[in-house]
Amino acid sequence: MDYAAILKETFDPVFCAPLEAWQQFAGACRPVLIRKDETIKHPGAAERALYFILSGSAGLFLWKEGHSVCLDFAFDRQFCADYMSLLTGQPTPLEVVALEKSEMLRLSAADFHALTHKTVGHMIRLVAAETSFVDKQQQQIELLTLTAAERYARLQERFPGIAHRIAQKHIASYLGITPQSLSRIRREAAKRR
Repeated sequence: MDYAAILKETFDPVFCAPLEAWQQFAGACRPVLIRKDETIKHPGAAERALYFILSGSAGLFLWKEGHSVCLDFAFDRQFCADYMSLLTGQPTPLEVVALEKSEMLRLSAADFHALTHKTVGHMIRLVAAETSFVDKQQQQIELLTLTAAERYARLQERFPGIAHRIAQKHIASYLGITPQSLSRIRREAAKRR
C-alpha cells in the first residue's frame, strides 16, 4: 500500500505538500492493527504517538463522575491522538480508544517532533493544528447554538454512516445528551423521511 500517496490525496485539499514530504512522513510511520475497544492511550499517561487512521475509528474520552464522556471522534483518513499531550509531552486525563477494528499508521512522538524541524514537516504540523483548532471551535459553537437534533444532523453530515459504526452511547455522549434522547431524535428523524 502506498501510504504516502494516501496521505497526499487526503491532505491536498488543505495543504498541497510535495509527494516527497509525505514519503518522508510515511517512512517514519509503522502500520499497526488495533482491535475494537482497545485503549490506544490510557488516561494519566503521556501520548507516545500520532496515529493516521487508514480504516476504522477512534474516540477521545474523559472520565467524569464514574463514566466516560466522548470529546471527539476520528475516522478513516484522519489523525488521532491526545494531541495536547503529544505537544506538551505531559500526561493528561484523556483516553484514546479504537471504536472499530482499525488499521493505522503510527508515528512515534520522537519522530513527530523530529519531522517538524524540517520546513515541510513544520508546515504539515501547522496545518494539522489549525484544522484541529477550527474543528473544535465549530464543535463548541454548535454545542452552544444548535439543538441536539441539529447537532446530530450535522454529525451525520460530517461522518456519513456514523450511526452504523459507533455505539449510540458514544454518539450521545459526544452530543451532550442521554442515549434515550438520541433514540428519540433518531425515531423523529426516521418519521420525517
